[in-house]
Amino acid sequence: MTTRRNFLKKSTLAFSALAFNPSWAAASVSAAGQSKTHYVCKRPLAGERRFTSVAVERTIAGVKAKIKDPKLAWMFENCYPNTLDTTVFHGVKNGKPDTFVITGDINAMWLRDSTAQVWPYMPLMKSDPALKNMIAGLVNRQTACILIDPYANAFNNEPHPEGEWMSDITDMKPMLHERKWEIDSLCYAVRLGYHYWKETGDTSVFDADWTKAMNLVIQTFREQQRKEGHGPYTFLRKTERQLDTVNNMGLGNPVNPVGLIVSSFRPSDDATTFGFLVPSNFFAVASLKQIAEIAKKVTNDNSLAHDSLALADEVSEALQRYAVVDHPKYGKVYPFEVDGFGNAYLMDDANVPSLLAMPYLGTVSPDDQVYHNTRKLVLSSDNPYFFKGSAGEGIGGPHIGYDMIWPMSIIMRAQTSTSDEEIRHCLRMLRDSDADTGFMHESFHKDDPSNFTRSWFAWVNTLFGELIVDLERKGKINLVNTL
Repeated sequence: MTTRRNFLKKSTLAFSALAFNPSWAAASVSAAGQSKTHYVCKRPLAGERRFTSVAVERTIAGVKAKIKDPKLAWMFENCYPNTLDTTVFHGVKNGKPDTFVITGDINAMWLRDSTAQVWPYMPLMKSDPALKNMIAGLVNRQTACILIDPYANAFNNEPHPEGEWMSDITDMKPMLHERKWEIDSLCYAVRLGYHYWKETGDTSVFDADWTKAMNLVIQTFREQQRKEGHGPYTFLRKTERQLDTVNNMGLGNPVNPVGLIVSSFRPSDDATTFGFLVPSNFFAVASLKQIAEIAKKVTNDNSLAHDSLALADEVSEALQRYAVVDHPKYGKVYPFEVDGFGNAYLMDDANVPSLLAMPYLGTVSPDDQVYHNTRKLVLSSDNPYFFKGSAGEGIGGPHIGYDMIWPMSIIMRAQTSTSDEEIRHCLRMLRDSDADTGFMHESFHKDDPSNFTRSWFAWVNTLFGELIVDLERKGKINLVNTL
């Protein structure tokens, strides 16, 4: 993300510059020099962990005991609890649970990242009331964030009027860390609340504030269909980096108002080229259906349910008409972005939602033939951001640039694969590209894993842990043990 890029530039990965600096941070940076056979746990000491879950600790012990590869076992133990160990700030606010989850190396909360960071723990909530309460607090905090500004992607824990991006030319507020409009930010908040309810049966998070927030979600999506003008959102930043600002005076390239929703920025926090970001529009359809189900079954709000389903149907129809293109090699595929005028960008980016990750998010069926065609495209040299070298292969993106592979894309490849050998291939690459730190990174050079970005990236750490747990739950731990 932009802020993270600047963090890396300013600190050159020096953890002394962090707002939150746990004792394990410096050790993890120097770990590359230790013996590869000496795997010392890199978690913070028990008394220094931000949050502890009995169910998560039990899962770590049970799954780790089944992993025969000592390095993978070590990496799993380090990574799976990283969100809880280092990023969770939990308490009570206005009589309700309240949870703020930082990304790792920035003392701010992204709606996307915070949802994804706690996602792997959600199946454990039934057996751990403290964990359930913590995640309920995150649902409440995300609702409050949407009410502050549905166009913002990242928030401060407390007002920060001197924040780094307060100079951005947009409607900044002290509670905002950054105000980049990304469809997926709102979708992730919906995803969190919906699945919290499905896992626990608890409806207490769906209060009057939640209903107000969901109406704002629908309002914002409709504004960004741009059927009645450009809408209220613009964004400009003084920067040397093209994708950190939006052209045409902050409005972006023109779009044809065909029913799709404009996302000014991608999940990478990079500006879109053509405004209709396809994987995020699929995500919006799924989220709107989830809002409608909650409105029908929990809040008895027929108006909200009707509005949600009507918009979901409209966007879904527009996706089928305008977001499927013919490729001379792969047949019908989903492009990454379109503009409704017939222009399409054939690529994929590592950040989720991506084209590759759509079945993982439940936004397309795993049996969707267009998805399978698209998957072949994005995992090949026909995707301009697919990189292959001596250290591995995977998708990157313009956020970091040429030759930098994101472990997140390798994890998503494994999560969406039906091939045991492909999953093994992904596991080998993940195991061998950590630069012997015991943690995942934002990206690594295709020929040199020691050339990486972000030593402390809680989302991808926890995502790696989720992959291992999912394989164990599916009875496929043998894939981990037969590399």
